[in-house]
Amino acid sequence: MKVRITIDIFSGRNNPVIELAGNDARDAIDRLRPDKKIEKGDMGLPPAPTLGYRGLIIEQIEEPVKDLPDNFRFVHGDIFGTNLAQHAIDATFEEYVCGKEGLVTRIGLGTEFSVFVKKEIQRYRLIRTRWPWKGRIIWPPKNPCRCAPLYEPAWWNDGGQKQRFNNCYNYGTNYRSDTYAQPGRAAGSMYSDIDCALVKAAAVKDALIDSPDANNKCPPKGHLVALVIAPSPDPNARDFHWYRKGRNGYWSHKPGGWPVTNVDNSGTTIRDPRQADRGMYTNFCTFMVVMHGHIKIQ
Repeated sequence: MKVRITIDIFSGRNNPVIELAGNDARDAIDRLRPDKKIEKGDMGLPPAPTLGYRGLIIEQIEEPVKDLPDNFRFVHGDIFGTNLAQHAIDATFEEYVCGKEGLVTRIGLGTEFSVFVKKEIQRYRLIRTRWPWKGRIIWPPKNPCRCAPLYEPAWWNDGGQKQRFNNCYNYGTNYRSDTYAQPGRAAGSMYSDIDCALVKAAAVKDALIDSPDANNKCPPKGHLVALVIAPSPDPNARDFHWYRKGRNGYWSHKPGGWPVTNVDNSGTTIRDPRQADRGMYTNFCTFMVVMHGHIKIQ
């Protein structure tokens, strides 16, 4: 038996993955077996994607057990998947994986990363308890961005290859690569660390144009994107995220392999990413311009 556990927490970089085999895999699955059904009034999963921690993705790679689907999600003691919405036997499975002595230590992620993830686990719990969001619709500006891409989430949200293998950078630049694109990789000059200056410089190598004075205004050609960073003393916990401004004047984004959305972490439409609820992505870096047909990302 083999099991893959993905800590679904990042938007730009690849998520941490833990692979288990043999007795370790069987132990994990035994902890995750269904216990009681989730009753009406219990917390479910918010249908819209958010930035930050979104649960543990469990994949049964070999010899799957019959009472669990091949792919499902564990969040705060609950398991969700195809025809599955139940409490798990081990409600503390997140601690088993992400705790200071948890499985994350096997892949070189230590105490600081564990503290970071546990804070994000609690943040997502608050989002679930607040669901359904009482977000606000903010009216778009009078002058929409005529050169910007249309907001067409269904094209990206196929539940398959386009959604899973294209991240916020793919969506922000409107460039499908199916590679979970990283700034600078196509140019052979990928960022060496995740901070505003280095990720921006890597994006410039991909032919994005730094436009710090754009002030949320549409460019005459191309479309506007925004770079934000999740800072941390622990380099393993840093991440980047991109937003893009659409033709209707609103902003939208794609949290990692999750679906595209046009609301922030409070369920509010995004007129300016500088004022949006961005979760752990607290550093606003810059606006940039994407010239259609000029860039190449990988």
